Amino acid sequence: MTELRQLLRDIEVFQGELPVFDPRTAPDTPVELFTEWLLHALDSGVREPHAMTLSTAGADGNPTARTLILKDVSAQGWQFASDAGSVKGRDLADRPFAALTFYWPQSARQVRVRGPVVADAAERSAADFLARGPGARAEALLGRQSSPLTDLAVRDAAVRQSLARVEREPDLVAPGWTLYSVRPQTVEFWQGDGQRNHTRLNYRVTEAGWVRELLWP
Repeated sequence: MTELRQLLRDIEVFQGELPVFDPRTAPDTPVELFTEWLLHALDSGVREPHAMTLSTAGADGNPTARTLILKDVSAQGWQFASDAGSVKGRDLADRPFAALTFYWPQSARQVRVRGPVVADAAERSAADFLARGPGARAEALLGRQSSPLTDLAVRDAAVRQSLARVEREPDLVAPGWTLYSVRPQTVEFWQGDGQRNHTRLNYRVTEAGWVRELLWP
């Protein structure tokens, strides 16, 4: 355990040339700045820059986190999709509030989004499902996410059967498939610095619009 502790302590962080972030030049809305940072991450070679951690809590208040893919972002919110019967879907039914976290290590940038979650219209959710690849649709149609699995061979056989069904019925939509949007109340942008002079800019929504404020690192 001591060796692992030392190993972790010795890992270098915030290496290389990091981007400069001047919060005084930040745009008026968090969507604009998020888009800038996301495109910068993509140009910088970050793999899967649209991957994010979604944190939810169920009726018991216990938090759960997992990695998902960002579907879209607009003035209406940050969008993701899942089955309403999944753990995250049940959490959101009990407590329709979530937090998203993006981290792009090559640029030492983090974005945190917090706010209520709303489900999109059924037709938009169906269109999102049908835009997925056959394998992804086959897996989702099983409707067994997070259920106990006795053997990987059982999984593989079920997926093969589901994939055959997708091929027979290309317009089939999983009944619980849902597009969700996090309607942001706060969006925080964090820029890491090699000297630990990190910069944090927080956007907070008010009745008058977005307010920007610096936070101590």
